[in-house]
Amino acid sequence: MTDLDHRYPGQDTEPYGPPSGSLADLLERVLDKGIVIAGDIKIDLLDIELLTIRLRLFIASVDTAKKAGIDWWETDPALSSRAARDALAEENTRLRERLDALEGAAGETTGAVR
Repeated sequence: MTDLDHRYPGQDTEPYGPPSGSLADLLERVLDKGIVIAGDIKIDLLDIELLTIRLRLFIASVDTAKKAGIDWWETDPALSSRAARDALAEENTRLRERLDALEGAAGETTGAVR
């Protein structure tokens, strides 16, 4: 056997295990790169599938999520004031169009009676 086969911590070598870092360093690395946790829960009874739950968890910073093509919080009215304004403006436009159509139909009906 060679020296490489049996490494023991000594004065000139590092102890076994990964180098320790702070929690802030670990969190920064996870948010910068992102991490995906996936799992399935399946409940069967006598070879009959009763329930399947698929879990997917993506932990990342906003910038990393945008790079991955995930930006649902920007279009959710509950999470974005801009999305809420846009949703309100869209609803107003639809209601105005509907009102114009109803007024036009009412005008045609009263015009035909005369």
